[in-house]
Amino acid sequence: MKPSLKLRLAALCGLLLLQSSCTKVAITGRKQFNLVPNSIMNSMSFESYSEFLSQNKLSDNVGQTQMVKRLGSRIQKAVEQYCTENNLSGRLKGYQWEFNLIEDKSLNAWCMPGGKVVVYTGLLPVTRTETGLAVVMGHEIAHAFARHGAERMTQGLIVEMGGMALSKALAKSPEKTKNLFMQSYGIGTEVGVLLPYSRVHEKEADHLGLIFMAMAGYNPNEAVSFWERMAASKEGPAPPEILSTHPADSTRIRNIKKLIPEAMKYYHKQ
Repeated sequence: MKPSLKLRLAALCGLLLLQSSCTKVAITGRKQFNLVPNSIMNSMSFESYSEFLSQNKLSDNVGQTQMVKRLGSRIQKAVEQYCTENNLSGRLKGYQWEFNLIEDKSLNAWCMPGGKVVVYTGLLPVTRTETGLAVVMGHEIAHAFARHGAERMTQGLIVEMGGMALSKALAKSPEKTKNLFMQSYGIGTEVGVLLPYSRVHEKEADHLGLIFMAMAGYNPNEAVSFWERMAASKEGPAPPEILSTHPADSTRIRNIKKLIPEAMKYYHKQ
């Protein structure tokens, strides 16, 4: 076989792979490239989540813990309802929802693939109310729903591991692959080529999160007040937006204000 023909066949195979691996994110319609099977991502998520819980203290505040679980359940039902109404139920295949409050002063929360959610107690003074917390949990669950972590994992496999398939990477370099998985969720990353969640992902999670919280019965207008409080809680000057994984506070708030009218169409007070 002539080299030129080999190259053409390789290019054709690559194009077919690219096309088959491109999907659209629900609601925003953005195209994303993802080579990572959900089954493997969920398996890695469940293992990492269990390990995290074994190494961190669950909050003993019964009221706050119940609020996190109640709120999580309502947003879970909203996401499931959205998927049912839009023929997207397969997107939640393998999900094992779980919501936990961790005793930690950090202003943080996250959701891993498969619906594994953690909220840190340090965030609650800023969220203040259940609706304020709904802004955050809706946002974090939106990251998982939109498969942002898998998208980042795909980029990492291509850039850092030469395009190696995830199953092969796990067999050949399990520790490096696990670290890449954790980095895809913003744990231990530094400013560089592969930021944990890009500003595109953050904006998209804001968009989806507003709709999910509205469907769950929480007023999306609270998002503006929450992010204003979040901005005020930061110590010292914020890094330049180009060096940040998150949009500047003013940019985020401005974008959210534009999205609220759409989200309000889904809002039904419970």
